[in-house]
Parts: sequence; C-alpha cells; structure tokens
Amino acid sequence: MELYLDSALLSEIEEAFEMGFLTGLTTTPTFMFREGVQDIDAMILKLSGIVPILQIEALGEDANAICREAGRLLDLGLEREKTVFKLPVSLESVKACKRLTDQGILVNVHLIYTLQQAYMAMAAGAAYVCPLVGRLQDQGHDAISLIDQCVTAVDRYGYDCKVMFSSVRHPEHVRNAINLGVHAVTVPWKVMKQLTENTFTTVGVQQFFEHTRMLTLRVRDVISDFNPTIHRGKTIYDALVVMTRGGFGAVTVLDDNEEICGIFTDGDLRRMLEREDEAGLSRRLEQLDLKVPIQVEESALLKDAAALLKEKQVDTLPVVRGRKSIGMLDIQDVIGVGS
Repeated sequence: MELYLDSALLSEIEEAFEMGFLTGLTTTPTFMFREGVQDIDAMILKLSGIVPILQIEALGEDANAICREAGRLLDLGLEREKTVFKLPVSLESVKACKRLTDQGILVNVHLIYTLQQAYMAMAAGAAYVCPLVGRLQDQGHDAISLIDQCVTAVDRYGYDCKVMFSSVRHPEHVRNAINLGVHAVTVPWKVMKQLTENTFTTVGVQQFFEHTRMLTLRVRDVISDFNPTIHRGKTIYDALVVMTRGGFGAVTVLDDNEEICGIFTDGDLRRMLEREDEAGLSRRLEQLDLKVPIQVEESALLKDAAALLKEKQVDTLPVVRGRKSIGMLDIQDVIGVGS
C-alpha cells in the first residue's frame, strides 16, 4: 500500500520525508492557503524537489481549462513521471482525465463520495480514485463500505487504477485502509506520527532501557555531585541543613578520621521530634546511638545496588571509594534510571 503525506506545511513535509520511505505528497490549494503560502507555483516547484511523487490540483471550469492548467504546471518544470494531477470529480473532470491520461499524464480524481463517481473516474483512465472517508463519515454515511466497493470494482473489472483512502482523521482509519486492501492512503503528519505508538510498546521500551542501564551503569554514574556528609560533632540541626541543601533524606556521619561512623535519616529526625520536640535539634550527633551503615562501592553495578537497597529495606546507601565517602545513593537514583 502506497503511503502519502497529506500536507502543505514545509517543516513537517521535510521532517516526514526524512523517514525515507514515503511514496509521495498530496496537497491542496486549501492547505496552502491555511499555511499562508503567497506564491503557489513557487511552493509547488519547491515541493517537487523534496518529494518522490507530488499530487497537486489542476483546476478549471471545463475540460479544456483543466488540461491547459495541467500543461501550464508541467511547463513550470515539473517532471511528468513524478507528478499526479488531482481533479475534483465532475463530467468535465473525467473528460479532462481521459485526455490527460491519453498523453501519459497521471490523474487522481478525488472528492469521491459515491461508487458511481468512482466508476466514471476508473472508466476515464484515472490512475487514482480518492474517496474522502472522514468527510463522508461526518455526514453520517458508510464510507468504509464505499471504499470496499471501489476496491472490489477495480479488482473485478481489472481497471488500472488505485483506490486512495483520504480524509484520514485517526490511526484507526489507516487500519481500515489496510484491511480493505486499498492501494494508497494519504495521511496527515499528526496521524502518521501516531502509527508507531502503543502504550504497551512504550512500557516495554522503558523496561528495556531500564534493565539495560541496570546491567551497564555503575553507582558512580548516577549519584549526585553533592556528598551529604557531616562530622559527628555537629548538631542534628546542622544535619538537617545538609539534608535540605542536597535534597537527600539522610546524611553520612564521619569521625575525626573522615571515615563513616553512622548515618542520620529523616526518619531518625521525625522520631526524635516526637520524643523531644524542637529542643532535640541542638543535640550533637555523637550523642546518638549511631551505627556504621551498610555501604556500597562506587564501582558496583546499579542492579547490585538496587538489590542491596531492597534486601536491607533502606532508601539510601552511603557510596564509598575504598573507605572514603564520596556520595549518597538514593532509591530515586535507581528508579530514575529508566526515565
């Protein structure tokens, strides 16, 4: 199934065609008007240099005028093999379609709302017939049935014609197009970007990243540059200041040799306040019953550090290089790895 972009916004056209596999671009004067295009001919020439196939409007009051307009556009420098002229279906349009196709010029007869309109375009040699599904559904009609009938007609009678599914409003329309066996679909960029999205896929990818990083990152790769340490001779209030400054829920307590002799946590702070109120903030840390905490080496894999946090049921681990404190691993550092 051919995949076209339906747009006139240059920035998204360039972005979409960077994918490298789109068949071409469909656009309309209405799109160009909405995007503030001042020189349609210049815009058409610019687009023709960007996209593999360009489908553009050739308007005229009658068949002669339509054919003249197609000729004028080709004379601008468009390549015949890479250009498809879109004609809104009418008696004059199918007449022009026959004349143009006899000259080897590709035509898309669009604004199709009935099978009879599609049949007239097929019989006139149109390379594409293009029902507008979204618009037809807006009017309460069974557009999906019309598409199915058009595909059946092409297959049954052997017309050298492609049914293009257009006026796509959401990804479900693209699924409809695939299931119906249409030959081409033209899709707005905002919908096309959703075609690779799925909640389960997103969750799966996040897990892949998380588990890959858990197996490759080391503790030193994720810890903060701020090392929340404090000498044991300082007060609980001082410890609270350090915790607040670093955004941690704990501080590592050091002795006179700068070695770890304890850890003071926000949980310890809450329990102290329950017992002693604010007066306890002036107590020195060395007056507390501190124990040397579980520590983790900076070179440890993150998965091993995560397992240690879980096993010991703690939220923080002092990080060491040998016997020297160099940082603090918080459980949020582990959780944040996959984000």
